[in-house]
Amino acid sequence: MTAYGTITHHGTGKGTASLLLGILSLLAGWTLIAPLVGLILGISSRGSEPFARGRAGWGIFLNILAMIGWVIAFVLLAAAGVTVTLGNVDLGALGALFGG
Repeated sequence: MTAYGTITHHGTGKGTASLLLGILSLLAGWTLIAPLVGLILGISSRGSEPFARGRAGWGIFLNILAMIGWVIAFVLLAAAGVTVTLGNVDLGALGALFGG
């Protein structure tokens, strides 16, 4: 009789989910919720799933990149809105206030 050892399944679900959420956040333009969930899954996977460290690392990187991209886009959009708003303001009263 041959004795076989027990098979241990090392889960990689959280690391894989983090990587997929990172890729889809960049490609599909998902804004803040999906990259945040992917970041949380990636960080928790790094500690609990040793066989998914690479996937979790890439997932963390891509999710942070997606979040930074959306923050930059929001800042640029807000700056453009302020510029358009200030461009439409009548500065004649302001010039009179400062002696112009």
